[in-house]
Amino acid sequence: MTILAIIGGTGLTALDDLIMNEQKSVETPFGTPSSPLLMGEYQGKEVIFLPRHGQQHTIAPHKVNYRANIWALYALGVEKIIAIAAVGAIDLNLHPGTLAVPDQIIDYTYGREQSFYSDDFTADRHLDFTYPYDVELRKEILAAAVRQKITITDGGSYGATQGPRLETAAEIKRLAQDGCAMVGMTGMPEAYLARELGMAYASCAVMANWAAGISGHEIQMTDIEHVLNEGMTQVKQLLAEIIRLQ
Repeated sequence: MTILAIIGGTGLTALDDLIMNEQKSVETPFGTPSSPLLMGEYQGKEVIFLPRHGQQHTIAPHKVNYRANIWALYALGVEKIIAIAAVGAIDLNLHPGTLAVPDQIIDYTYGREQSFYSDDFTADRHLDFTYPYDVELRKEILAAAVRQKITITDGGSYGATQGPRLETAAEIKRLAQDGCAMVGMTGMPEAYLARELGMAYASCAVMANWAAGISGHEIQMTDIEHVLNEGMTQVKQLLAEIIRLQ
């Protein structure tokens, strides 16, 4: 049976109805993951859950130990990762509260460790990253949405920014000109690290708000929280359907 891991982001620090079998602390060659890995059963299937920002959401996006997180999942035999992300909507068709499965990434981050092989590099470590998300796992997410009658957008480029601050209106205008449909702070290097270890990785993005300058209003965290509460309800429904068929 394929072992599936869920990486939870803002708004998803726990997985409802997860029957906990074990909370496993994993030390890696790259340090300590964001949280002990929550191992258990969901819908009768084995699943591992990892809150990206820690169980109390205390780790900023640029401080997440992405290498430790991905290595820990790999060490436990994970073959598929679905990463949940709260993002700002840039594409005018992606209204707050809606879901999308991005198919491309533009990386604007800096100073983050991008590879497991930074200190042990050889020429064969250059990996193809033309399509950063696993094609088959994306199809699984989209098919589950259809079965559950959840509206979801297929595709869109995820602009990964450094954080933790939100972007300026000018930065969002630039991202839009670059072709970004949404903006988040955690998509890289997470996706590439999974590629290095041969794990299928795909993302389900929740539009938490309009990105800076799109609506003409300042971004309020209280508004984001309200939207995420509704959006994550759909995400949990979607995950239950995906896990059921693993």
